[in-house]
Amino acid sequence: MKINIAVVMGGFSSEKEISMKSGSVVMKHLDTTKYNTYGIVITKNSWYHQDISGKKYEIDKHDFSLELPSGKITFDCVFNAIHGTPGEDGLLQGYFELLQLPQTACNAYQAALTFNKRDLLSTLKPYGIKCAKSYPLNEGDVIDVEGIVETVGLPCFVKANKAGSSFGISKVHKKEDIAIAIVMAFKEDDEIIIESFLEGTEVSVGVITYKDEIKVLPVTEIVSENDFFDYQAKYEGKSQEITPARISDIQLQNVASVATKIYKVLKLKGYTRSEFIFIGDQPYLLEVNTTPGLTEESILPQQAQAAGISLAQLFESAITEALK
Repeated sequence: MKINIAVVMGGFSSEKEISMKSGSVVMKHLDTTKYNTYGIVITKNSWYHQDISGKKYEIDKHDFSLELPSGKITFDCVFNAIHGTPGEDGLLQGYFELLQLPQTACNAYQAALTFNKRDLLSTLKPYGIKCAKSYPLNEGDVIDVEGIVETVGLPCFVKANKAGSSFGISKVHKKEDIAIAIVMAFKEDDEIIIESFLEGTEVSVGVITYKDEIKVLPVTEIVSENDFFDYQAKYEGKSQEITPARISDIQLQNVASVATKIYKVLKLKGYTRSEFIFIGDQPYLLEVNTTPGLTEESILPQQAQAAGISLAQLFESAITEALK
Protein backbone atom coordinates (compact mmCIF):
# COMPACT_ATOMS: atom_id res chain seq x y z
CA MET A 1 0.00 0.00 0.00
CA LYS A 2 1.38 3.40 -0.99
CA ILE A 3 2.16 6.08 1.59
CA ASN A 4 0.37 9.42 1.22
CA ILE A 5 2.83 12.32 1.31
CA ALA A 6 1.91 16.00 1.45
CA VAL A 7 4.71 18.13 0.02
CA VAL A 8 4.14 21.58 1.52
CA MET A 9 5.58 24.57 -0.31
CA GLY A 10 5.11 28.31 -0.72
CA GLY A 11 4.89 30.16 2.57
CA PHE A 12 4.47 33.75 3.67
CA SER A 13 7.94 35.21 3.09
CA SER A 14 10.06 36.49 0.22
CA GLU A 15 11.38 32.93 -0.18
CA LYS A 16 8.05 31.54 -1.41
CA GLU A 17 9.07 31.22 -5.07
CA ILE A 18 12.24 29.33 -4.14
CA SER A 19 10.14 27.06 -1.95
CA MET A 20 7.79 26.31 -4.86
CA LYS A 21 10.80 25.15 -6.90
CA SER A 22 12.07 22.99 -4.04
CA GLY A 23 8.67 21.36 -3.58
CA SER A 24 8.36 20.63 -7.29
CA VAL A 25 11.75 18.91 -7.32
CA VAL A 26 10.82 16.77 -4.30
CA MET A 27 7.63 15.64 -6.04
CA LYS A 28 9.53 14.91 -9.24
CA HIS A 29 12.03 12.60 -7.53
CA LEU A 30 9.93 10.74 -4.95
CA ASP A 31 9.37 7.11 -5.97
CA THR A 32 5.82 6.88 -7.37
CA THR A 33 5.74 3.13 -6.72
CA LYS A 34 6.00 3.85 -2.97
CA TYR A 35 4.35 7.23 -2.52
CA ASN A 36 1.22 9.10 -3.50
CA THR A 37 2.46 12.69 -3.49
CA TYR A 38 0.24 15.74 -3.20
CA GLY A 39 1.62 19.23 -3.59
CA ILE A 40 0.12 21.53 -0.94
CA VAL A 41 0.63 25.25 -1.45
CA ILE A 42 0.48 27.32 1.72
CA THR A 43 -0.18 31.04 1.44
CA LYS A 44 -1.46 33.63 3.90
CA ASN A 45 -4.95 33.37 2.41
CA SER A 46 -5.26 29.74 1.40
CA TRP A 47 -3.87 26.22 1.89
CA TYR A 48 -4.69 24.18 -1.21
CA HIS A 49 -3.88 21.35 -3.57
CA GLN A 50 -4.13 22.05 -7.29
CA ASP A 51 -4.79 19.16 -9.67
CA ILE A 52 -3.45 18.84 -13.22
CA SER A 53 -6.53 20.60 -14.62
CA GLY A 54 -5.81 23.62 -12.44
CA LYS A 55 -8.71 23.09 -10.03
CA LYS A 56 -7.91 23.95 -6.42
CA TYR A 57 -9.02 21.98 -3.37
CA GLU A 58 -8.73 23.55 0.07
CA ILE A 59 -7.02 21.76 2.96
CA ASP A 60 -9.20 21.09 6.00
CA LYS A 61 -7.01 22.64 8.71
CA HIS A 62 -8.79 20.72 11.49
CA ASP A 63 -6.93 17.56 10.55
CA PHE A 64 -4.83 18.60 7.51
CA SER A 65 -6.92 16.46 5.17
CA LEU A 66 -8.01 16.92 1.58
CA GLU A 67 -11.45 16.25 0.09
CA LEU A 68 -11.11 15.22 -3.57
CA PRO A 69 -13.75 13.87 -5.98
CA SER A 70 -12.26 10.42 -5.36
CA GLY A 71 -12.72 10.78 -1.60
CA LYS A 72 -11.03 12.10 1.52
CA ILE A 73 -7.24 12.04 1.60
CA THR A 74 -5.37 11.89 4.89
CA PHE A 75 -1.59 12.00 5.02
CA ASP A 76 0.96 9.66 6.55
CA CYS A 77 3.75 12.23 6.46
CA VAL A 78 4.42 15.84 5.48
CA PHE A 79 7.51 16.72 3.47
CA ASN A 80 8.38 20.26 4.51
CA ALA A 81 9.81 22.27 1.59
CA ILE A 82 8.92 25.73 2.91
CA HIS A 83 11.82 28.15 3.38
CA GLY A 84 11.09 30.98 5.79
CA THR A 85 7.83 31.38 7.68
CA PRO A 86 5.74 29.32 8.47
CA GLY A 87 7.77 26.23 7.55
CA GLU A 88 11.19 27.11 8.89
CA ASP A 89 10.33 29.11 12.01
CA GLY A 90 8.40 26.48 13.96
CA LEU A 91 4.81 27.52 13.21
CA LEU A 92 3.96 24.57 10.95
CA GLN A 93 6.06 22.20 13.03
CA GLY A 94 3.98 23.05 16.11
CA TYR A 95 0.75 22.58 14.16
CA PHE A 96 1.82 19.16 12.88
CA GLU A 97 3.06 18.13 16.34
CA LEU A 98 -0.41 18.90 17.73
CA LEU A 99 -1.96 16.75 15.00
CA GLN A 100 0.64 14.02 15.67
CA LEU A 101 1.43 14.09 11.96
CA PRO A 102 5.06 13.23 11.13
CA GLN A 103 6.98 15.85 9.15
CA THR A 104 10.49 15.89 7.73
CA ALA A 105 11.98 19.02 9.34
CA CYS A 106 13.22 19.56 12.88
CA ASN A 107 10.79 20.10 15.76
CA ALA A 108 9.03 23.39 16.56
CA TYR A 109 11.41 24.70 19.23
CA GLN A 110 14.54 23.94 17.20
CA ALA A 111 13.01 25.53 14.10
CA ALA A 112 12.13 28.73 15.96
CA LEU A 113 15.57 28.89 17.57
CA THR A 114 17.62 28.34 14.41
CA PHE A 115 15.46 30.76 12.43
CA ASN A 116 16.30 33.52 14.91
CA LYS A 117 19.95 34.31 14.19
CA ARG A 118 20.49 36.31 17.38
CA ASP A 119 19.02 33.66 19.67
CA LEU A 120 20.82 30.85 17.86
CA LEU A 121 24.26 32.42 18.24
CA SER A 122 23.59 33.28 21.90
CA THR A 123 22.54 29.68 22.59
CA LEU A 124 25.62 28.19 20.95
CA LYS A 125 28.28 30.50 22.39
CA PRO A 126 28.47 28.64 25.74
CA TYR A 127 29.31 25.48 23.76
CA GLY A 128 32.39 27.14 22.27
CA ILE A 129 30.92 27.82 18.83
CA LYS A 130 32.77 30.80 17.36
CA CYS A 131 30.87 33.58 15.59
CA ALA A 132 31.30 37.22 14.51
CA LYS A 133 30.89 40.19 16.84
CA SER A 134 27.32 41.41 16.67
CA TYR A 135 25.03 44.32 17.51
CA PRO A 136 21.26 43.68 17.90
CA LEU A 137 18.64 46.23 16.90
CA ASN A 138 14.83 46.18 17.13
CA GLU A 139 12.48 48.34 15.11
CA GLY A 140 11.92 51.59 17.03
CA ASP A 141 15.30 51.49 18.77
CA VAL A 142 17.52 54.57 18.62
CA ILE A 143 20.13 54.01 15.91
CA ASP A 144 23.55 54.71 17.39
CA VAL A 145 25.79 54.59 14.33
CA GLU A 146 28.93 55.39 16.32
CA GLY A 147 28.11 52.60 18.78
CA ILE A 148 27.54 50.14 15.95
CA VAL A 149 30.87 50.94 14.31
CA GLU A 150 32.68 50.80 17.64
CA THR A 151 31.21 47.34 18.33
CA VAL A 152 31.48 45.58 14.95
CA GLY A 153 33.78 47.79 12.86
CA LEU A 154 33.68 48.33 9.10
CA PRO A 155 32.89 46.77 6.77
CA CYS A 156 29.95 45.06 8.47
CA PHE A 157 26.84 43.10 7.55
CA VAL A 158 23.35 44.36 8.34
CA LYS A 159 20.90 41.44 8.33
CA ALA A 160 17.24 40.80 8.92
CA ASN A 161 17.27 38.59 12.02
CA LYS A 162 14.60 36.15 10.82
CA ALA A 163 14.93 35.79 7.04
CA GLY A 164 16.72 33.60 4.53
CA SER A 165 18.07 33.54 0.98
CA SER A 166 19.95 36.78 1.73
CA PHE A 167 16.77 38.86 1.75
CA GLY A 168 17.26 42.00 3.85
CA ILE A 169 21.06 41.78 4.00
CA SER A 170 23.63 44.41 3.06
CA LYS A 171 27.40 44.64 3.27
CA VAL A 172 28.21 48.15 4.48
CA HIS A 173 31.60 49.73 3.83
CA LYS A 174 30.94 53.32 4.94
CA LYS A 175 29.49 54.66 8.17
CA GLU A 176 27.03 56.91 6.34
CA ASP A 177 25.44 53.88 4.60
CA ILE A 178 24.51 52.03 7.80
CA ALA A 179 21.15 53.79 8.25
CA ILE A 180 20.08 52.92 4.67
CA ALA A 181 20.99 49.27 5.20
CA ILE A 182 19.02 49.21 8.45
CA VAL A 183 15.91 50.53 6.70
CA MET A 184 16.22 47.80 4.05
CA ALA A 185 16.64 45.07 6.67
CA PHE A 186 13.57 46.26 8.58
CA LYS A 187 11.49 45.69 5.43
CA GLU A 188 12.03 41.95 6.00
CA ASP A 189 11.84 41.75 9.80
CA ASP A 190 11.29 43.92 12.89
CA GLU A 191 14.56 42.63 14.36
CA ILE A 192 17.99 42.91 12.80
CA ILE A 193 21.52 41.82 13.61
CA ILE A 194 24.61 43.76 12.57
CA GLU A 195 27.75 41.63 12.38
CA SER A 196 31.46 42.24 11.90
CA PHE A 197 32.95 41.29 8.55
CA LEU A 198 34.93 38.06 8.62
CA GLU A 199 37.44 37.70 5.81
CA GLY A 200 38.19 34.13 4.89
CA THR A 201 36.99 31.09 2.97
CA GLU A 202 33.23 30.60 3.19
CA VAL A 203 31.84 27.08 3.28
CA SER A 204 28.47 25.42 3.53
CA VAL A 205 28.16 22.17 5.51
CA GLY A 206 25.25 19.79 5.12
CA VAL A 207 24.49 17.57 8.11
CA ILE A 208 21.63 15.10 7.79
CA THR A 209 20.26 11.98 9.40
CA TYR A 210 20.69 9.20 6.86
CA LYS A 211 20.05 5.52 7.50
CA ASP A 212 19.81 6.14 11.26
CA GLU A 213 23.15 7.94 11.44
CA ILE A 214 24.19 11.60 11.56
CA LYS A 215 26.11 12.19 8.35
CA VAL A 216 28.25 15.16 7.30
CA LEU A 217 28.03 15.61 3.54
CA PRO A 218 30.96 16.77 1.39
CA VAL A 219 31.63 20.43 2.20
CA THR A 220 30.95 23.15 -0.38
CA GLU A 221 33.17 26.20 -0.85
CA ILE A 222 31.35 29.40 -1.78
CA VAL A 223 33.10 31.84 -4.13
CA SER A 224 30.81 34.78 -4.90
CA GLU A 225 31.31 37.02 -7.93
CA ASN A 226 29.50 39.74 -5.96
CA ASP A 227 30.63 41.50 -2.79
CA PHE A 228 29.17 38.64 -0.73
CA PHE A 229 26.99 35.52 -1.14
CA ASP A 230 23.78 37.46 -1.86
CA TYR A 231 20.55 36.48 -3.64
CA GLN A 232 22.10 36.86 -7.11
CA ALA A 233 25.06 34.74 -6.11
CA LYS A 234 22.79 32.05 -4.65
CA TYR A 235 20.12 31.84 -7.32
CA GLU A 236 21.25 33.67 -10.46
CA GLY A 237 24.60 32.03 -11.11
CA LYS A 238 26.79 34.81 -9.68
CA SER A 239 28.91 32.40 -7.68
CA GLN A 240 30.97 29.24 -7.81
CA GLU A 241 29.90 26.43 -5.51
CA ILE A 242 32.83 24.05 -5.32
CA THR A 243 32.22 20.58 -3.87
CA PRO A 244 34.37 19.29 -2.27
CA ALA A 245 35.72 22.54 -0.86
CA ARG A 246 39.37 23.46 -1.42
CA ILE A 247 40.26 23.43 2.25
CA SER A 248 42.93 21.66 4.28
CA ASP A 249 42.39 18.40 6.11
CA ILE A 250 42.50 20.18 9.48
CA GLN A 251 39.95 22.76 8.32
CA LEU A 252 37.68 19.97 7.07
CA GLN A 253 38.04 18.09 10.34
CA ASN A 254 37.32 21.22 12.38
CA VAL A 255 34.24 22.34 10.45
CA ALA A 256 32.78 18.83 10.28
CA SER A 257 33.25 18.49 14.04
CA VAL A 258 31.61 21.87 14.77
CA ALA A 259 28.68 21.24 12.39
CA THR A 260 28.06 17.83 13.97
CA LYS A 261 28.28 19.34 17.46
CA ILE A 262 25.65 21.95 16.55
CA TYR A 263 23.36 19.24 15.15
CA LYS A 264 23.66 17.21 18.36
CA VAL A 265 23.57 20.09 20.87
CA LEU A 266 20.41 21.53 19.33
CA LYS A 267 18.85 18.05 18.91
CA LEU A 268 18.17 18.67 15.24
CA LYS A 269 16.80 16.12 12.81
CA GLY A 270 16.26 15.86 9.09
CA TYR A 271 18.31 18.12 6.83
CA THR A 272 20.45 21.04 7.93
CA ARG A 273 22.89 23.26 6.12
CA SER A 274 25.20 25.49 8.15
CA GLU A 275 27.33 28.34 6.81
CA PHE A 276 30.82 29.11 8.15
CA ILE A 277 33.78 31.35 7.41
CA PHE A 278 37.30 30.23 8.24
CA ILE A 279 39.61 32.52 10.18
CA GLY A 280 42.82 30.54 9.90
CA ASP A 281 41.80 26.95 10.57
CA GLN A 282 38.87 27.86 12.81
CA PRO A 283 35.29 27.93 11.45
CA TYR A 284 33.04 30.82 12.54
CA LEU A 285 29.31 30.13 12.34
CA LEU A 286 27.11 32.43 10.25
CA GLU A 287 23.76 30.62 10.38
CA VAL A 288 21.94 27.28 10.41
CA ASN A 289 19.23 26.43 7.85
CA THR A 290 16.77 23.67 8.76
CA THR A 291 14.78 23.61 5.51
CA PRO A 292 17.52 24.29 2.94
CA GLY A 293 16.93 24.62 -0.79
CA LEU A 294 16.17 21.32 -2.54
CA THR A 295 16.32 22.14 -6.25
CA GLU A 296 18.82 20.27 -8.44
CA GLU A 297 21.05 23.37 -8.30
CA SER A 298 20.81 23.84 -4.52
CA ILE A 299 23.82 23.20 -2.34
CA LEU A 300 22.52 20.34 -0.18
CA PRO A 301 21.42 18.18 -3.16
CA GLN A 302 24.81 18.86 -4.78
CA GLN A 303 26.53 17.67 -1.62
CA ALA A 304 24.36 14.56 -1.41
CA GLN A 305 25.15 13.63 -4.99
CA ALA A 306 28.87 14.13 -4.29
CA ALA A 307 28.39 11.61 -1.46
CA GLY A 308 26.78 9.15 -3.86
CA ILE A 309 23.24 9.82 -2.63
CA SER A 310 20.67 10.41 -5.36
CA LEU A 311 17.86 12.93 -4.93
CA ALA A 312 15.37 10.07 -4.73
CA GLN A 313 17.41 8.47 -1.92
CA LEU A 314 17.88 11.82 -0.18
CA PHE A 315 14.18 12.65 -0.18
CA GLU A 316 13.10 9.14 0.77
CA SER A 317 15.52 9.16 3.71
CA ALA A 318 13.79 12.23 5.16
CA ILE A 319 10.40 10.51 4.99
CA THR A 320 11.79 7.29 6.47
CA GLU A 321 13.31 9.17 9.42
CA ALA A 322 10.13 11.21 10.00
CA LEU A 323 7.96 8.10 10.07
CA LYS A 324 10.14 6.58 12.79
